[in-house]
Amino acid sequence: MPILRTSTTTAGADRPAAPQYASPSRPGLGRRSFLGLSLGAGAALALTACGGEATSAAGGGAATLKWGWDLPTSWDPVTSSAGWDVHSLSLVYAGLTKLDPTGKAVPALATSWTYNSEGTVVTFTLRQGQKFSDGTPIDATAVKKSIERGRDYEKSLIASQLIGVKDVTAVDAHTLELTLAAADFQIPALLAGKTGMVVNPKVFEANAASLATRPAGSGPYTLVSYVQNAKAVLRRNPGYWDAGRIKVENFELYPLPEPSTVVASLASGQYNVAQIPGSQVEAAKAAGLEVQVIPSMVVAVLDLNLGKAPFTDDPDVALALKYAIDREELLKTAAFGHGEVTSQPFPRGYEGHDDALDKLFPYDPEKAKELLAKAGHADGLKLTLSTAKAEGVPELIQAQLKKVGITVTIETIPQARATQLVYIQRSRALFVDQFAGRDSATQAFQVLFGKEGLMNPGRTTSPELEKALDAVRRTPLDAPEYPAALKKATGIAVRTMPNVFLYTVPRILARNPKVSEIPAYTVVQRFEEVTVS
Repeated sequence: MPILRTSTTTAGADRPAAPQYASPSRPGLGRRSFLGLSLGAGAALALTACGGEATSAAGGGAATLKWGWDLPTSWDPVTSSAGWDVHSLSLVYAGLTKLDPTGKAVPALATSWTYNSEGTVVTFTLRQGQKFSDGTPIDATAVKKSIERGRDYEKSLIASQLIGVKDVTAVDAHTLELTLAAADFQIPALLAGKTGMVVNPKVFEANAASLATRPAGSGPYTLVSYVQNAKAVLRRNPGYWDAGRIKVENFELYPLPEPSTVVASLASGQYNVAQIPGSQVEAAKAAGLEVQVIPSMVVAVLDLNLGKAPFTDDPDVALALKYAIDREELLKTAAFGHGEVTSQPFPRGYEGHDDALDKLFPYDPEKAKELLAKAGHADGLKLTLSTAKAEGVPELIQAQLKKVGITVTIETIPQARATQLVYIQRSRALFVDQFAGRDSATQAFQVLFGKEGLMNPGRTTSPELEKALDAVRRTPLDAPEYPAALKKATGIAVRTMPNVFLYTVPRILARNPKVSEIPAYTVVQRFEEVTVS
């Protein structure tokens, strides 16, 4: 989703034995992992902590983790407009499944799931005794209503990802059955992120609008107070299904720190964990901070709207951009070498990544000029490049495109309006962004390339790609042919869709040495077993 930022983590500590669960199509076989995210500004909102006073977790004391990261666009996962929100929403919501550090769907509110032989029905067994933060029981009916709201609510921004869910049936209090329009073995992974976060029906049936500032979930923490654009205060939820592994009692969430002051803010104690840019890594180490560079699913990208001039006139204009961008310079200069150059939406190590695709569009200014001339722009072309921040990548791209005859005007859009203008109103032709990846591979394709994909502003689609994705959905994740099917879809997307992928963006976290190592989850940052001394 739009306006995403970098992210990273490190392997977690001892884990309790995970409940047993069935493989989608082959009972007893392990699942293949995917690796081989209104109040006015400053308005305050006080919340009553539900579920009683939280008691201190073993070894955690009453210490506070202060995370300089980001605040969500909405505390409602159904109307949240940024994929990046998944990190903060995961603090207060739980789903039927979650992803482990390798990207594999594992049990959460569900203890197990099985598919029928055709892959068209998936049945989840729910964990018993679970409750929302207000004490309302979590049963199959509640989960059914939550999923149906995500699919059917008129304001839902995740509806397109649930369109394949034909029927949701509460078989009994602890058994939920999803009947699919077609075979789709990606559902457990899909439900591990925002799309599957279970929201309390008691709240959204009474006042759905309240969810924007008052989450109603069953995650590891509950929201105690919230000052929009400034700070969220959370407290450990003793009723969370995996509460024994949540060691930090108090949690404070802050907006993304300013790059120029983040190290000083960490040193002063304003934060004790924060995301930092590559430019501040050496300064953080010099200040005595621990730095973790964690591979993530985030990829920097130029999103093109083929419905806007000059791209609507000739596809060669969009193709020219793929050759005109010097990705190596962007990585070295803007990202200080943290990450890898790429021409595809998935990082190295992900099953959908194909090394050969990164050789398709080398930096070739002369090739770019030839394509522009072929499209009728031999004498030059004018473009507006929209961005939330002009410095860094946008200015470098401006200089690079000038070398091939493209005069670029940089338009800075307030970050709070970028999603609306670029991806919902689809009013901009070219936008600098980052794609945060998704819990399911086909979900990532849908967001980037689908007819209703949020990060597909031109709503351009490829029948060839849709056919390939149908094959991916129908293939069990543990099947030997799954990687080849996914790579084939990636290749079609890279060759036929206009997105210009630039480089991978690791999650760089600096922390006070009193904070233990942050677990390295590739997709969604989690805090199991983290302590603050």
